[in-house]
Amino acid sequence: MSDLFGGLGGLMKGLSGFMPQDDPDVALMVAGSEVSNLQKQETELYAQIGKQALAEGRAQFPELQKKLLLVQENLSAAQAKLQSVQVDKEKKDCARRTEEEARLCLDCNNMNPEGVKFCQECGAKLGAQKCAGCGASLSPGTRFCGECGAKQEG
Repeated sequence: MSDLFGGLGGLMKGLSGFMPQDDPDVALMVAGSEVSNLQKQETELYAQIGKQALAEGRAQFPELQKKLLLVQENLSAAQAKLQSVQVDKEKKDCARRTEEEARLCLDCNNMNPEGVKFCQECGAKLGAQKCAGCGASLSPGTRFCGECGAKQEG
């Protein structure tokens, strides 16, 4: 049985000290919280016993072992999918930031619409500066490339 209070059993138990102790609803809440807590401890102990029995090769439940292996395979696949989704999200976030950086004027901080090459607020050239020699990204006003040393034009 899960926590009778939707995961708030510990909070409810703490709050019960502020409630009238002779109230039957408070007594019910405290007792329910205690039962829930003990059931959680019992489940955790069963899990520890099962893990230890499997590790020692003493488990005698082939059906459950097959189910466990299937769950572990599914878990591994779900974790790989999660990692893939996280990598995709990072790539999309990076592309979005790069696109926003290309639209942000470094001189006046105006965010310009897509497709413009010069700031609509101050007229400065938009986008990261690139080295003519090696293509490395340069900070605005850079006179020499930090990668190849090439002198940059105005």
